[in-house]
Amino acid sequence: MHVCLILFPGFPMLALSLVREVLRLANAGAGQQLFSLCIRTVSGAAVPDRDGTPVPGELPDWHGAQGFDLVLLCAGEAPLAALPMGLRAFLMRAEAAGTTLGGLDTGGTILARLGFLDGREAVLPDSARDDLPDIIQGIALSRAPFALDRQRLTTAGGLAAVDALLAWIARVQDPALAAATAEALAQGRVREAGRCQRMAITADPLLERMQSIMAARIEAPIAVERVASELGLSPKQLRLRCRKGLNRTPAQVYLDLRLARAEHLVTGTALSVSEIAKAAGFASPSAFTRSYHARFGAPPRRPRTTGQRHPAGEPAATRH
Repeated sequence: MHVCLILFPGFPMLALSLVREVLRLANAGAGQQLFSLCIRTVSGAAVPDRDGTPVPGELPDWHGAQGFDLVLLCAGEAPLAALPMGLRAFLMRAEAAGTTLGGLDTGGTILARLGFLDGREAVLPDSARDDLPDIIQGIALSRAPFALDRQRLTTAGGLAAVDALLAWIARVQDPALAAATAEALAQGRVREAGRCQRMAITADPLLERMQSIMAARIEAPIAVERVASELGLSPKQLRLRCRKGLNRTPAQVYLDLRLARAEHLVTGTALSVSEIAKAAGFASPSAFTRSYHARFGAPPRRPRTTGQRHPAGEPAATRH
Protein backbone atom coordinates (compact mmCIF):
# COMPACT_ATOMS: atom_id res chain seq x y z
CA MET A 1 0.00 0.00 0.00
CA HIS A 2 1.32 3.43 -0.95
CA VAL A 3 1.32 6.49 1.30
CA CYS A 4 1.95 10.02 0.04
CA LEU A 5 2.98 12.70 2.53
CA ILE A 6 2.72 16.27 1.21
CA LEU A 7 4.82 18.76 3.18
CA PHE A 8 4.00 22.46 3.49
CA PRO A 9 6.35 25.19 4.74
CA GLY A 10 6.75 25.16 8.51
CA PHE A 11 5.65 21.54 8.90
CA PRO A 12 6.65 19.74 12.14
CA MET A 13 9.59 17.41 11.56
CA LEU A 14 8.24 15.12 14.27
CA ALA A 15 5.27 14.21 12.06
CA LEU A 16 7.56 13.15 9.21
CA SER A 17 9.72 11.11 11.58
CA LEU A 18 6.73 9.36 13.15
CA VAL A 19 5.12 8.49 9.81
CA ARG A 20 8.39 6.95 8.64
CA GLU A 21 8.82 5.04 11.90
CA VAL A 22 5.30 3.59 11.96
CA LEU A 23 5.52 2.38 8.36
CA ARG A 24 9.01 0.99 8.87
CA LEU A 25 7.92 -1.02 11.91
CA ALA A 26 4.74 -2.20 10.17
CA ASN A 27 6.85 -3.54 7.30
CA ALA A 28 9.25 -5.18 9.74
CA GLY A 29 6.35 -6.77 11.62
CA ALA A 30 4.82 -8.07 8.40
CA GLY A 31 8.16 -9.40 7.18
CA GLN A 32 7.58 -7.82 3.80
CA GLN A 33 7.20 -4.44 2.14
CA LEU A 34 3.51 -3.78 2.64
CA PHE A 35 3.81 0.00 2.86
CA SER A 36 5.82 2.51 0.88
CA LEU A 37 6.18 6.22 1.54
CA CYS A 38 6.50 8.99 -1.05
CA ILE A 39 7.41 12.51 0.07
CA ARG A 40 6.06 15.42 -1.96
CA THR A 41 6.26 19.11 -1.21
CA VAL A 42 3.55 21.62 -1.95
CA SER A 43 5.92 23.64 -4.14
CA GLY A 44 7.76 20.78 -5.82
CA ALA A 45 11.00 22.18 -4.38
CA ALA A 46 12.49 21.73 -0.92
CA VAL A 47 10.39 23.27 1.87
CA PRO A 48 11.61 24.25 5.37
CA ASP A 49 10.32 22.56 8.48
CA ARG A 50 9.31 24.52 11.58
CA ASP A 51 12.96 25.14 12.46
CA GLY A 52 14.03 26.07 8.94
CA THR A 53 15.58 22.74 7.89
CA PRO A 54 14.85 22.20 4.17
CA VAL A 55 13.35 18.88 3.10
CA PRO A 56 13.17 17.98 -0.62
CA GLY A 57 10.30 16.19 -2.28
CA GLU A 58 10.64 13.04 -4.36
CA LEU A 59 8.19 14.08 -7.10
CA PRO A 60 8.08 17.55 -8.69
CA ASP A 61 4.52 17.66 -10.00
CA TRP A 62 0.91 16.61 -9.27
CA HIS A 63 0.76 13.46 -11.39
CA GLY A 64 0.07 9.97 -10.06
CA ALA A 65 -2.74 10.74 -7.60
CA GLN A 66 -4.47 7.44 -8.39
CA GLY A 67 -1.47 5.42 -7.21
CA PHE A 68 -1.84 6.11 -3.48
CA ASP A 69 -3.93 4.51 -0.75
CA LEU A 70 -3.41 7.34 1.74
CA VAL A 71 -2.52 10.97 1.08
CA LEU A 72 -1.54 13.03 4.12
CA LEU A 73 -1.10 16.80 4.26
CA CYS A 74 1.40 18.05 6.84
CA ALA A 75 1.52 21.82 7.39
CA GLY A 76 2.74 24.48 9.80
CA GLU A 77 1.27 27.47 11.57
CA ALA A 78 0.06 29.16 8.36
CA PRO A 79 -1.49 26.24 6.46
CA LEU A 80 -3.50 28.37 4.04
CA ALA A 81 -0.61 30.58 2.95
CA ALA A 82 0.55 28.34 0.08
CA LEU A 83 -2.22 26.49 -1.75
CA PRO A 84 -1.17 25.81 -5.36
CA MET A 85 -3.68 25.44 -8.16
CA GLY A 86 -2.88 21.78 -8.72
CA LEU A 87 -3.43 20.60 -5.15
CA ARG A 88 -7.23 20.42 -5.15
CA ALA A 89 -7.31 18.66 -8.51
CA PHE A 90 -4.72 16.17 -7.24
CA LEU A 91 -6.82 15.44 -4.14
CA MET A 92 -9.99 15.11 -6.22
CA ARG A 93 -8.32 12.53 -8.47
CA ALA A 94 -7.07 10.65 -5.43
CA GLU A 95 -10.52 10.72 -3.83
CA ALA A 96 -12.12 9.40 -7.03
CA ALA A 97 -9.67 6.49 -6.96
CA GLY A 98 -10.73 5.56 -3.41
CA THR A 99 -7.77 7.10 -1.61
CA THR A 100 -8.11 8.10 2.04
CA LEU A 101 -7.30 11.80 2.45
CA GLY A 102 -5.73 12.94 5.68
CA GLY A 103 -4.42 15.99 7.48
CA LEU A 104 -1.84 15.95 10.26
CA ASP A 105 -2.48 18.79 12.71
CA THR A 106 -3.03 21.94 10.58
CA GLY A 107 -3.11 19.82 7.43
CA GLY A 108 -6.74 19.23 8.34
CA THR A 109 -7.37 22.96 7.92
CA ILE A 110 -6.30 22.67 4.30
CA LEU A 111 -8.66 19.76 3.67
CA ALA A 112 -11.47 21.78 5.25
CA ARG A 113 -10.65 24.85 3.17
CA LEU A 114 -10.75 22.80 -0.04
CA GLY A 115 -14.11 21.26 0.88
CA PHE A 116 -13.00 17.69 1.59
CA LEU A 117 -14.30 17.53 5.18
CA ASP A 118 -17.90 18.62 4.60
CA GLY A 119 -20.27 16.36 6.53
CA ARG A 120 -17.41 14.43 8.14
CA GLU A 121 -16.20 14.09 11.70
CA ALA A 122 -12.79 15.73 11.89
CA VAL A 123 -10.13 16.94 14.29
CA LEU A 124 -9.06 20.50 13.51
CA PRO A 125 -6.77 22.94 15.33
CA ASP A 126 -8.42 25.77 17.25
CA SER A 127 -7.06 28.22 14.67
CA ALA A 128 -9.46 26.75 12.09
CA ARG A 129 -12.36 28.40 13.91
CA ASP A 130 -10.86 31.78 13.05
CA ASP A 131 -9.52 30.86 9.61
CA LEU A 132 -12.68 29.10 8.39
CA PRO A 133 -15.64 30.34 10.47
CA ASP A 134 -18.25 29.47 7.82
CA ILE A 135 -16.75 26.25 6.50
CA ILE A 136 -16.40 24.49 9.86
CA GLN A 137 -20.14 24.78 10.44
CA GLY A 138 -20.54 21.85 8.05
CA ILE A 139 -17.95 19.71 9.86
CA ALA A 140 -18.53 17.58 12.96
CA LEU A 141 -15.62 18.80 15.07
CA SER A 142 -14.05 16.29 17.45
CA ARG A 143 -11.79 16.83 20.46
CA ALA A 144 -10.34 13.32 20.09
CA PRO A 145 -6.66 12.81 19.18
CA PHE A 146 -7.76 11.73 15.71
CA ALA A 147 -10.82 10.98 13.60
CA LEU A 148 -11.16 8.35 10.86
CA ASP A 149 -14.46 8.90 9.11
CA ARG A 150 -15.31 7.61 5.61
CA GLN A 151 -11.97 7.95 3.85
CA ARG A 152 -10.94 10.97 5.89
CA LEU A 153 -8.22 10.92 8.55
CA THR A 154 -7.49 14.00 10.63
CA THR A 155 -5.33 14.34 13.71
CA ALA A 156 -4.25 16.65 16.47
CA GLY A 157 -0.54 17.37 16.78
CA GLY A 158 2.33 15.29 18.10
CA LEU A 159 1.82 11.60 18.84
CA ALA A 160 -1.75 11.62 17.54
CA ALA A 161 -0.23 10.89 14.13
CA VAL A 162 0.94 7.51 15.44
CA ASP A 163 -2.48 6.55 16.76
CA ALA A 164 -4.13 7.67 13.54
CA LEU A 165 -1.79 5.65 11.32
CA LEU A 166 -2.22 2.56 13.48
CA ALA A 167 -6.00 2.88 13.21
CA TRP A 168 -5.70 3.22 9.42
CA ILE A 169 -3.43 0.15 9.21
CA ALA A 170 -5.92 -1.81 11.30
CA ARG A 171 -8.73 -0.85 8.94
CA VAL A 172 -7.06 -1.34 5.57
CA GLN A 173 -4.65 -4.17 6.32
CA ASP A 174 -4.85 -6.16 9.55
CA PRO A 175 -5.75 -5.28 13.17
CA ALA A 176 -3.16 -7.79 14.35
CA LEU A 177 -0.44 -6.03 12.38
CA ALA A 178 -1.51 -2.67 13.82
CA ALA A 179 -1.38 -4.13 17.32
CA ALA A 180 2.06 -5.63 16.67
CA THR A 181 3.29 -2.29 15.35
CA ALA A 182 1.90 -0.55 18.41
CA GLU A 183 3.74 -3.07 20.58
CA ALA A 184 6.94 -2.37 18.69
CA LEU A 185 6.41 1.32 19.35
CA ALA A 186 6.03 0.44 23.07
CA GLN A 187 2.48 1.71 23.11
CA GLY A 188 1.12 -1.67 24.03
CA ARG A 189 -2.17 -1.23 22.18
CA VAL A 190 -3.92 0.66 19.43
CA ARG A 191 -5.77 3.63 20.85
CA GLU A 192 -9.29 4.22 19.67
CA ALA A 193 -10.38 7.60 18.40
CA GLY A 194 -11.53 9.58 21.38
CA ARG A 195 -8.87 8.34 23.80
CA CYS A 196 -6.81 11.27 25.07
CA GLN A 197 -3.18 11.50 26.04
CA ARG A 198 -2.23 10.69 29.63
CA MET A 199 -3.32 13.60 31.84
CA ALA A 200 -3.63 14.28 35.53
CA ILE A 201 -6.98 13.11 36.91
CA THR A 202 -9.26 15.93 38.03
CA ALA A 203 -12.96 16.46 38.67
CA ASP A 204 -12.68 20.04 37.42
CA PRO A 205 -13.72 20.22 33.74
CA LEU A 206 -11.85 23.50 33.32
CA LEU A 207 -8.58 21.83 34.35
CA GLU A 208 -9.31 19.01 31.89
CA ARG A 209 -9.70 21.65 29.21
CA MET A 210 -6.46 23.29 30.35
CA GLN A 211 -4.60 20.02 29.94
CA SER A 212 -6.16 19.45 26.51
CA ILE A 213 -4.95 22.87 25.38
CA MET A 214 -1.46 22.11 26.67
CA ALA A 215 -1.37 18.59 25.19
CA ALA A 216 -2.27 19.98 21.77
CA ARG A 217 0.68 22.38 21.94
CA ILE A 218 3.55 20.33 23.28
CA GLU A 219 5.90 20.57 20.32
CA ALA A 220 5.51 24.37 20.27
CA PRO A 221 4.51 25.33 23.85
CA ILE A 222 2.55 28.50 24.46
CA ALA A 223 2.79 30.80 27.47
CA VAL A 224 0.71 29.96 30.53
CA GLU A 225 -0.79 33.44 30.19
CA ARG A 226 -2.20 32.45 26.81
CA VAL A 227 -3.60 29.20 28.23
CA ALA A 228 -5.36 31.22 30.92
CA SER A 229 -6.72 33.63 28.30
CA GLU A 230 -8.16 30.77 26.23
CA LEU A 231 -9.92 29.55 29.38
CA GLY A 232 -11.30 33.00 30.16
CA LEU A 233 -9.24 33.36 33.34
CA SER A 234 -6.42 35.56 34.54
CA PRO A 235 -3.06 33.81 35.13
CA LYS A 236 -3.57 34.23 38.90
CA GLN A 237 -7.05 32.68 38.77
CA LEU A 238 -5.75 29.71 36.76
CA ARG A 239 -2.84 29.21 39.13
CA LEU A 240 -5.13 29.16 42.18
CA ARG A 241 -7.58 26.77 40.52
CA CYS A 242 -4.76 24.49 39.40
CA ARG A 243 -3.23 24.48 42.87
CA LYS A 244 -6.59 23.55 44.36
CA GLY A 245 -7.49 20.86 41.83
CA LEU A 246 -4.11 19.29 41.04
CA ASN A 247 -1.76 20.61 43.73
CA ARG A 248 0.47 21.80 40.89
CA THR A 249 1.06 25.08 39.13
CA PRO A 250 0.00 25.34 35.46
CA ALA A 251 3.68 25.47 34.45
CA GLN A 252 4.37 22.25 36.37
CA VAL A 253 1.41 20.50 34.73
CA TYR A 254 2.65 21.62 31.30
CA LEU A 255 6.13 20.28 32.05
CA ASP A 256 4.63 17.00 33.28
CA LEU A 257 2.83 16.53 29.95
CA ARG A 258 5.94 17.38 27.92
CA LEU A 259 8.15 15.02 29.89
CA ALA A 260 5.53 12.27 29.66
CA ARG A 261 5.63 12.59 25.89
CA ALA A 262 9.44 12.62 25.97
CA GLU A 263 9.57 9.46 28.09
CA HIS A 264 7.18 7.75 25.68
CA LEU A 265 9.42 8.62 22.73
CA VAL A 266 12.65 7.71 24.52
CA THR A 267 11.41 4.26 25.49
CA GLY A 268 9.23 3.54 22.50
CA THR A 269 10.94 4.86 19.38
CA ALA A 270 14.34 5.11 17.71
CA LEU A 271 14.15 8.91 17.43
CA SER A 272 17.31 10.78 18.39
CA VAL A 273 17.59 12.87 21.54
CA SER A 274 17.52 15.99 19.35
CA GLU A 275 14.27 14.89 17.64
CA ILE A 276 12.68 14.03 20.98
CA ALA A 277 13.73 17.38 22.45
CA LYS A 278 11.92 19.14 19.58
CA ALA A 279 8.88 16.92 19.96
CA ALA A 280 8.62 17.76 23.66
CA GLY A 281 9.01 21.49 23.10
CA PHE A 282 12.49 22.04 24.56
CA ALA A 283 14.72 24.81 23.24
CA SER A 284 17.76 22.54 22.95
CA PRO A 285 18.82 18.91 23.49
CA SER A 286 20.88 19.98 26.52
CA ALA A 287 17.90 21.69 28.18
CA PHE A 288 15.80 18.60 27.50
CA THR A 289 18.46 16.26 28.90
CA ARG A 290 18.71 18.28 32.13
CA SER A 291 14.95 18.26 32.67
CA TYR A 292 14.65 14.58 31.77
CA HIS A 293 17.47 13.61 34.13
CA ALA A 294 15.97 15.66 36.97
CA ARG A 295 12.60 13.94 36.54
CA PHE A 296 13.59 10.34 35.83
CA GLY A 297 17.01 10.12 37.48
CA ALA A 298 18.82 9.13 34.28
CA PRO A 299 19.65 10.78 30.97
CA PRO A 300 17.48 9.98 27.93
CA ARG A 301 18.80 7.05 25.96
CA ARG A 302 17.68 5.63 22.65
CA PRO A 303 16.18 2.13 22.98
CA ARG A 304 18.26 -0.83 21.96
CA THR A 305 17.56 -2.12 18.46
CA THR A 306 18.42 -5.40 16.78
CA GLY A 307 19.71 -3.78 13.61
CA GLN A 308 20.05 -0.61 11.67
CA ARG A 309 17.14 1.63 10.89
CA HIS A 310 15.59 1.22 7.46
CA PRO A 311 13.78 3.83 5.41
CA ALA A 312 10.01 3.54 5.33
CA GLY A 313 8.96 1.14 2.63
CA GLU A 314 11.96 -1.16 3.12
CA PRO A 315 11.55 -4.29 5.25
CA ALA A 316 14.04 -5.04 7.97
CA ALA A 317 16.75 -7.45 6.94
CA THR A 318 16.10 -11.07 7.82
CA ARG A 319 18.39 -12.45 10.49
CA HIS A 320 19.95 -15.86 10.04
